[in-house]
Amino acid sequence: MIVAAALPLVAEYGAAVTTSQIARAAGIGEATIFRAFKDKDEVLDACVAEAVGTDHVLRELASISLDEPLADRLAEAAEALRAHMERMGTVVGALHASGRRRGRGPGTGTGTGTGTGTRDGEDPPPDGRAQSVTALRNAVIELIEPDRTAFRLSPEKVAAAFLGLLFTRLQTPAPDAGAPLTPEELIAVLLHGTLNDPGSA
Repeated sequence: MIVAAALPLVAEYGAAVTTSQIARAAGIGEATIFRAFKDKDEVLDACVAEAVGTDHVLRELASISLDEPLADRLAEAAEALRAHMERMGTVVGALHASGRRRGRGPGTGTGTGTGTGTRDGEDPPPDGRAQSVTALRNAVIELIEPDRTAFRLSPEKVAAAFLGLLFTRLQTPAPDAGAPLTPEELIAVLLHGTLNDPGSA
């Protein structure tokens, strides 16, 4: 409850958020925060862990019905992953912009202690990132599996292509690149390519 209430405030104010603001948003007394967390830094660590963790988005992906058409499944997955990446970027970006580079304040190097694989209040270490990407890829594979026979490639390769296209789309486009692919365009490219008549070129 505390972390859920704190996340939008951290996204807005970064490290300048106060425990008083968090308590008001959570509808609790400020002292209650300090019964759950040692100090504000620990609350911020928990917010980073929640933002970069994949548990929430994996639950959303698992909730997508396999009875839906493939394109609809992938569209829902794209939206869930977009929201996850946006929340992660907003929270971590706000903390960085407000001068908080490490989990316990600048230069201290103390980890989050949350067991989520984050360090210094920033991004997960390389092995943590690899585990997160693997978990997301496996979740997408499950969504694709019912239509395995429709693809020329394995579900593993299709899932990797889907995530590659999606993560590229979420990056800031170059000034001359125009608008990024919409989710519908991304899925159309994944499923049908970019040729009007695939196989004719």
